Amino acid sequence: MRILLLSQFYPPIIGGEERHVRNLGAALTQRGHHVSVATLWYPGASDSEMDGDVQVVRIRGTLQRVSTLFSESERRHAPPFPDPELVAGLARVLRQERPDIVHAHNWMVHAYLPLKPFFPARLVQTLHDYSLICAKKQLMRDDGPCSGPGVSKCLSCAKQHYGAVKGGVTYLANQASSVVARRMVDKFLAVSHAVADLNGLGGAGSKCDVVPNFVSDDVGVLAPEPDPRMRQLPAGSYLLFVGDLNRQKGVSVLLEAYCRLRRAPPLVLIGRASPDGPRDLPAKVHVFSAWPHAAVMQAWQRCQFGIAPSVGQEACSTVVIEGMALGKPMIVTAVGGMPDLVEHEQNGLIVPPDDAGALAAAMQRLIDDDALRQRLATGSLERVETLKARSVVDRIEVIYRNLVINGQRALQSDERFAQ
Repeated sequence: MRILLLSQFYPPIIGGEERHVRNLGAALTQRGHHVSVATLWYPGASDSEMDGDVQVVRIRGTLQRVSTLFSESERRHAPPFPDPELVAGLARVLRQERPDIVHAHNWMVHAYLPLKPFFPARLVQTLHDYSLICAKKQLMRDDGPCSGPGVSKCLSCAKQHYGAVKGGVTYLANQASSVVARRMVDKFLAVSHAVADLNGLGGAGSKCDVVPNFVSDDVGVLAPEPDPRMRQLPAGSYLLFVGDLNRQKGVSVLLEAYCRLRRAPPLVLIGRASPDGPRDLPAKVHVFSAWPHAAVMQAWQRCQFGIAPSVGQEACSTVVIEGMALGKPMIVTAVGGMPDLVEHEQNGLIVPPDDAGALAAAMQRLIDDDALRQRLATGSLERVETLKARSVVDRIEVIYRNLVINGQRALQSDERFAQ
């Protein structure tokens, strides 16, 4: 098959979603498919390049030219509506690539929706968040989980997050575009049951399948030489958090819990700094930012266990999967897609969100009980086998094939009717 992946960002811009798209492209080419990626251009990037066997094409949008709209120069997000210049650029890519499948990731789908009637490709959209119902995509309100959408509430929240004018436009555009997407997307892939349910895609007759994020089959094979950054880590074992250093990821709760521990190893935080991130750090807490992915994986190898104490509706944490892939027990909160990945007392521990006491108790258990850590580590390695490319991409391939076959049958039926 010929497959075109649509992604807002792509490496070297890196994050969980970007790694997912890159891993998917690489896995599909290994299976003999022709894969290309259309992604947003950013200043200093080339218009086209090869990433292994995957052709990466960067297209420009009108809004991306207005740098003042974005807080980060490289991360100039796609809007929740069809940007005319993005649509035109994507049309050129479609004519060149002639895909059987267009697989979009979040708001990049809106650049394809106006083109869909004019191209035969079937449309798949992976939902990595709650963007069908939330203009902020996070289902977070006032630093806590949102109870659900409402017009006045969502409009106020979007304005607070994006600014009055930008927030109002983003909310209204996302509302309208989501209605169109629900009608025109051939198959939604939600990365967790929470994403499917909260986006309103569950139930009988749904055209949504739950397909989790995944890691490469060789994720546990690390570089033979240690990254120089390993010398910055504490000597001996430590506890590890990887993720954005902000309130939503539960960093403040983690630091409060850590201060309650007895005989605790050092705590290492690796992630992107945030305005609401930690300022005054307890003793034995080490913070590092802008580490490459390979170095983060080596850091996982040396830790005792990992902590992912999100207070928001975490969709499907690739960080948790990567920790398990290195045989680490994970402590996670009972939010979003976390229970899809971690089974309590089998490959990790699950605690209530925003509860420093419960988090501290779980951390203390793993610090004190070597046998428990080892049992949960074995469970992590067993669980992650179902979250590797060979398992998950097989499912995605089946979805692609069924869509293409059904599309061909529909076309043949239309042709017979026309005759």
